[in-house]
Amino acid sequence: MHESVVFSLFLIFSGAALLATVALYLRQAMLVAYLILGAALGPWGLALVTDAGFIQDIARIGIIFLLFLLGLDLSPQKFFRLLGRTAPATLFSALLFAGVAALIAWACGFGGVDVYLIGLAACFSSTIIGLKLLPTTVLHHRHTGEVIISVLLLQDLIAIVALLAVHGLKGGAMPLTDIGMLFIALPALGALAWLGQRHLLLKLLRRFDRIQEYIFLLAIGWCLGVAQLAESIGLSYEIGAFTAGVAVAASPIAMHIAERLKPLRDFFLILFFFGLGAGFDLAAAWQVALPAFLIGGSLLIIKPVAFRFLLAQTAQTERVAWETGVRLGQLSEFSLLIVFVARQNNLISDPAFYAVQLATIISFIASTYWIVLRYPTPMALSERLRRD
Repeated sequence: MHESVVFSLFLIFSGAALLATVALYLRQAMLVAYLILGAALGPWGLALVTDAGFIQDIARIGIIFLLFLLGLDLSPQKFFRLLGRTAPATLFSALLFAGVAALIAWACGFGGVDVYLIGLAACFSSTIIGLKLLPTTVLHHRHTGEVIISVLLLQDLIAIVALLAVHGLKGGAMPLTDIGMLFIALPALGALAWLGQRHLLLKLLRRFDRIQEYIFLLAIGWCLGVAQLAESIGLSYEIGAFTAGVAVAASPIAMHIAERLKPLRDFFLILFFFGLGAGFDLAAAWQVALPAFLIGGSLLIIKPVAFRFLLAQTAQTERVAWETGVRLGQLSEFSLLIVFVARQNNLISDPAFYAVQLATIISFIASTYWIVLRYPTPMALSERLRRD
């Protein structure tokens, strides 16, 4: 067992390093390389890594850390300051994108819950691609960066609520009493997390803030502890991790914790995207290629137009509104996560699952090329547009 795990990790990370190099030369997001590698080495490809369930179990930790770090960046003051600027555009656009994707799915023969889940998956844009392709000067010092961050923050919050709903629907329709219990459990978890960080966590951090190893250990323990508490009261590990991050977000130590945990998050996210790719049946995906291309291609065109119109109503300039739409024109890693959780809970059919995966990959590739050809990025094809 030990040798098989080591061999699997060797294949995953050595292969990821190789394909990521190719992806960077092609000016592509590296997570596309991880998905392709998973499909190539997984059970439906060369079958060199066959225990996809084990990989997905480990990969879930990456999602827990991702949501924890998103929570750390979501201090209440920052969120409400940015919310007023772009909330109407973000909400209306999410409904529009969901409607377009759901209509295409229905026209292509999907029905029932599949249509709703495909529409839900289309609501979001990629936080990873959106921020990774922003130069640091734009991200931190320019208005365009603030607009993109505010849209992504609200989308991430909507995605958290969506994940809560999908998790609660495990096993079929959800009774009203269960829905009520979930919405009681979430504020209770938030209150417990706030009390814990105020009366325990922050005191420990202030007492031992010079011991870097201890800060790293305490942050992991806090994240996983609140995640386990959430699971114990009927929520999910992912919701717990996000709550743990939000509880600490207002603390001065939040950014320091985020920087410390990013390498660990990236390690497990590679496994997450590899696990998604490993579960990708190429033969089944080919059967849903038409709806996948229609959904991915339509959103790639509609998103910039929609953001151009909606953000212009909030006093944004035409240039800022259009650039925001182009940079957010793809589907999201949350799209993959929502259908991943839905599949674990037996809520989505295999064709719908593969359609969302393929549409997301298509949008990732096409959107990345559009951005690097047109706007300043760290990966731009021309020296004129390349910005660190």
